[in-house]
Amino acid sequence: MANSTHWADINAAKIIREKGDKPRYTCASGITPSGTVHIGNFREIISVELVVRALRDAGRDVRFLYSWDDYDVFRKVPGNVPDQEGWKQYLRRPITSVPDPAGRETSYARANEVELEAELVRVGVSPEYIYQAEQYQASRYAQGIRTALEQRERIREILNRFRTSPLPAEWWPVSVFSRFTNRDTTTIMGWDGQWHLTYRCDETSQEDTIDLRTTGYAKLPWRIDWPMRWSVEDVDFEPAGKDHHSEGGSFDTARHVARDIYGQTPPVTFQYDFISIKGRGGKMSSSSGEVISLRDVLEVYQPEIVRYLFAGTRPNAEFAISFDLDVIKIYEDYDRCERIYFGLEEVGEKRAEKERRIYELSQVHGVPAALPAQIPFRHLCNLLLIHDGATEAALQAMPGYSEMDMDLRERARLRALGAWNWVTTFAPEEFRFSLVDPAVTPPVPLSEAEGEAVRLLRNLVEEKLDELSEKDVQDGIYGIARDSALEPRDLFTTLYRILVGKDQGPRLGGFFKTLGRERVLAILERY
Repeated sequence: MANSTHWADINAAKIIREKGDKPRYTCASGITPSGTVHIGNFREIISVELVVRALRDAGRDVRFLYSWDDYDVFRKVPGNVPDQEGWKQYLRRPITSVPDPAGRETSYARANEVELEAELVRVGVSPEYIYQAEQYQASRYAQGIRTALEQRERIREILNRFRTSPLPAEWWPVSVFSRFTNRDTTTIMGWDGQWHLTYRCDETSQEDTIDLRTTGYAKLPWRIDWPMRWSVEDVDFEPAGKDHHSEGGSFDTARHVARDIYGQTPPVTFQYDFISIKGRGGKMSSSSGEVISLRDVLEVYQPEIVRYLFAGTRPNAEFAISFDLDVIKIYEDYDRCERIYFGLEEVGEKRAEKERRIYELSQVHGVPAALPAQIPFRHLCNLLLIHDGATEAALQAMPGYSEMDMDLRERARLRALGAWNWVTTFAPEEFRFSLVDPAVTPPVPLSEAEGEAVRLLRNLVEEKLDELSEKDVQDGIYGIARDSALEPRDLFTTLYRILVGKDQGPRLGGFFKTLGRERVLAILERY
């Protein structure tokens, strides 16, 4: 895609241009697993993965790193932890030393990591994971820490450029977890100029000296840790949120530390914006516990459409994940994109090129060999409602389903599960219905004109439903209303009451065709 104008390809070309022709490029992302990893955090991961794909499509070898910053401090008990008071005892410890509240994983950090890693596989994201607690505890960053200690005053000067008040004289570019309490409530007492660091535990007043080469208690603060790892991993590309990208923010200071302290050219980057949930404003926060995770989004959207949402939106544009009626439109937009890719829907060449690239980047396991049999989301919702959520029965009622291969059947099944979750959890009440059971539901009282119209409709269904199109059925109902001297709107309301016990429902032409002659007659024959 050398001439592509897609943002992922543009950034891939920028990386190659600025970093030169390299045998391998390193793209990085990461987060602290201090709570549920929300869909806003996922934006960084998928943005990097899309650029990684673009680089690979350009014939480049790429290392895709995802760092779990799980040696960070547990600063606040998230709102979704049941035992709020009990978990306060773990504050100021490494997140890897905090138990999993559910008791399933080895730590709270690991529980959050495992959840996201499983969901990333579903959307085709497979990075190389780096667990920073393991790196620090194995003393792999000993040299990086010693360099920071050696350059203490230069780092202070860099950070002070962006601070409103200067760092105190006793400031050190390193923190230590106490050997006695496993908390970072410690004070650095001195450094021997080589590998030995002495600290005091503020809680016990005990002093201890550690060897950076053999003990993993020391850790660099974020604004030094980040550029140090750029150096260790030789990172070529890493984006950041607009909070990190603000003037004087962590990316700004990290750039200076990388160049001046670690001799590393900073990575190519871009700023990505926040994501909101339709109907909820503001930035999501893992620490509050009130978040929407990737798993939550996959409850409604099939994996390709999750990717489509991000591939089709520039990273620096804020957008909302919708769970309202917009879900229908998003599925329809994706299906249109798919038809454009396979040449079944004509648009201008510029639009077609854009849509084709978005479609390619939206696929989890590569582009299908031919256009899959499309299952319209709205129609699928109606089928599921008719079949009371029985996924296989609803899918079997779709033309072309039985001819699909196993991969496409699985894709259809995921769409059906998402449709049912949406209908039962998020769809507005007027969208939902269930077919009346003639055995238990009494007939709807009808006027003489309404009774005549229903009898005419019953004859139409009995004699012609199988051969008529959805439009023909719809037009037939309008004709029956005119012949019976009824307002079409009034007749439609009556029919909805007869069929689903509500004043409104799905478009009747398609509904009758979907139900089939026998099921419609079983309800209408009472009138």
